[in-house]
Amino acid sequence: MATWSNLNFQNGASPLMEQIIFFLDHAMIILIITTILILYLTMYLFFNKYINRFLLENQMIELIWTILPAITLIFIALPSLRLLYLLDEMNNPLITIKSIGHQWYWTYEYSDFNNIEFDSYMIQSNENLKNFRLLDVDNRIILPMNNQIRILITATDVIHSWTIPSLGIKVDANPGRLNQSSFFINRPGIFYGQCSEICGANHSFMPIVIESISIKKFINWVNNYSLDDWKQVMVS
Repeated sequence: MATWSNLNFQNGASPLMEQIIFFLDHAMIILIITTILILYLTMYLFFNKYINRFLLENQMIELIWTILPAITLIFIALPSLRLLYLLDEMNNPLITIKSIGHQWYWTYEYSDFNNIEFDSYMIQSNENLKNFRLLDVDNRIILPMNNQIRILITATDVIHSWTIPSLGIKVDANPGRLNQSSFFINRPGIFYGQCSEICGANHSFMPIVIESISIKKFINWVNNYSLDDWKQVMVS
């Protein structure tokens, strides 16, 4: 979860998010080296008392400052293209869930189970004495860890955006369109997100909460689910 004075990404809870963090570190190292080199050359030329007034052109300098940036961009582009491919790859998902955005709450349907469907509303501040303010919901998404999950995302009214930063997921929910993504949660825990599209007056009050549990506890949750009298199975 995001905390105060946190300038970096949240700790990755999926292999793809870890790869995104690695790519950020890789790009930042290249950026720092390039910035230091340019500043050094700029200051060196600025304070140099020698001026070559006969230097009108230099093909070697132009060749160097064309080739070096091209090589630098290649070192950034290749890992980026690999990561973009991995983000769009769908690897035999075990479970498919559907997320539907409304103004201003989410509806979830477990497509592999006929009777699992519920709405997820933010818990009001006066009811939220022991949880995180403006982040916790009444019905969490329960998912098994160490399994590939596919999510189908759409909306009924305006454009929303289903986002879980610690899992590296940000997918737009467009009315009349079905977008999909996949993720793999590699540890148990509770992961928070919010709608990341300005969707109206209560845009900042439709959070997303995923609770990751073991596959055994997930099967137990599915078996004990009741649509008429829905109750979250709290995992100890």
